[in-house]
Amino acid sequence: MTHPVSRLRELVSAAVVESFGPEHAAVDPAVHRSAFADYQADVALRLARAVRKPPLEVAKALAAAIDASELCEDVQVSPPGFVNFRLRRDVLETSINALVRDERAGVPRVARAQTIVIDYSSPNVAKEMHVGNLRTTVIGDCLARLLGFQGHRVVRQNHIGDWGTPFGMLVEHLHDLGSEQSAAPALADLKAFYQAARSKFDADPSFADRARQRVVLLQAGDPATLAIWRTLIQASLVYLRSVYQKLGVLLTDDDVRGESFYNPLLPRVADELEQRGVAQIDQGALCVMMPEFKNREGETLPLIVRKKDGGFGYAATDLAALRFRVDELHADRLLYVVGSPQQQHFSMVFAAARKAGWLPESVHAEHVGFGSVLGADRKLLRTRSGDSPSLVELLDEATERADAAVREKNAEMPAEMRARVAQQVGIGAIKYADLSSERIKDYVFDWSRMLSFEGNTGPYLQYAHARICSILRRAAEGGSELAADLLAFNVPELRAVRLEQPAERALAIELIELSSAVEAAASTLSPHRLCTYLYELASRFTAFFESCPVLKADTPEQRDSRLVVCGASRRALAVGLTLLGMGAPDRM
Repeated sequence: MTHPVSRLRELVSAAVVESFGPEHAAVDPAVHRSAFADYQADVALRLARAVRKPPLEVAKALAAAIDASELCEDVQVSPPGFVNFRLRRDVLETSINALVRDERAGVPRVARAQTIVIDYSSPNVAKEMHVGNLRTTVIGDCLARLLGFQGHRVVRQNHIGDWGTPFGMLVEHLHDLGSEQSAAPALADLKAFYQAARSKFDADPSFADRARQRVVLLQAGDPATLAIWRTLIQASLVYLRSVYQKLGVLLTDDDVRGESFYNPLLPRVADELEQRGVAQIDQGALCVMMPEFKNREGETLPLIVRKKDGGFGYAATDLAALRFRVDELHADRLLYVVGSPQQQHFSMVFAAARKAGWLPESVHAEHVGFGSVLGADRKLLRTRSGDSPSLVELLDEATERADAAVREKNAEMPAEMRARVAQQVGIGAIKYADLSSERIKDYVFDWSRMLSFEGNTGPYLQYAHARICSILRRAAEGGSELAADLLAFNVPELRAVRLEQPAERALAIELIELSSAVEAAASTLSPHRLCTYLYELASRFTAFFESCPVLKADTPEQRDSRLVVCGASRRALAVGLTLLGMGAPDRM
């Protein structure tokens, strides 16, 4: 499917070269949606200074050079220098026919695919996941879906915390429990297990001493200690698997590459940095000193690779991981979906890796930061006891609340179906509340808002999809083979589409914008852009549904045309919801 806007951009760029010379070939044609036309090109405003002409004069020259008759019924110029396009109706109708038959809903694959390594989720082993793990997991998963859908080779990396000082305490506690039969019940509740180990460490000096010695044994590779440690890891992986399945994300055991994987590589990292003169000893610690990074007192801030006691910090592990991802995973691009407070840390790691020659200029590394989840008091979301809420408890509560909402909306729905829909709606509501907020900002966790069937929410989008399915289902039950095909995403032949009403045209233009929304969300790593688009699409469909009868259309031809528009809308919503990691229920 050739997107009309892609062709418009080509035509505007050609007009720029024809009117003002090839030296301006790289100027962005800046074609986008407009409130005053279907599309608008702002390039004249950008060119005016370079060609030393008023923007309006530039716009008129471009309009005269553009032959857009293949696409447009009208090309006009408006002050201060806009070129406005109104698409031909038959172009829109052909586009809708193509979209409804395309499983990608008109979204093209990228011309040049990259290998993109995405670091996300990364919880700590032997600890319960909490609300603080939510955003990295949901945002990272959405980006993996978006970039993978575009055609990139996405390599997911779950950099779990499975090494370090706390494991002496945890291993020793598990050792005290004795046999596997005694340990299994304790490991089934990781939160209680961790708290019990912590309490013993704080209250019993002899246990604390044994725990510290256990760290030494672990780092030395003591077989018995490693065996207990592996038991902890396996129990945690079982737990993580259940959480990821409940949350509906792509992460699997194969994506796990924890801190322990890089531990054997850390001495080499430190030695090479020192040998190359990138790092030096400062107050007993091996540090990379980069003048561009300062502390609050204006002093150079060190990136500590090896502490003065000989232990390695997070910087060493992150440098080893970065090097592995470039050398072994052959990454063209590295994305770290980690909270905003870690921005400086990753900037320093990237800069140190550049100095060491481990991060070539051809490889792009980016920290994908995000804000926090806040409670109604606009402070970090906490339980009444002051703890971060358990992620599993949060997800279960979302499903329970969604079940009540679905029951209220459709009391006749069978219990088994309602349970499935409630899972999709509840988990989808949490994801959408997160993804629809601008990533870098904090957002307030509000049950009543996120589970509402009105406004810019997940349930509103899912209900729009279910409503379309209901229309198609009723038409199919009335004997429409076309509706049955559309329900099955099977439209073997082009069908006549007639966009006669303003609401039909407005919806058609929104539908062909899906590819632009996916590109915008993926290129800026901003899922909220896709969310905004999907909300506009659902709103446009609602307006269409209210003003353009489908099942009670004036003629069979008009009914079939509107059924195709419904099918295209369902296709676009289903693709969009899937890219957000949300379910698209066909009944609600």
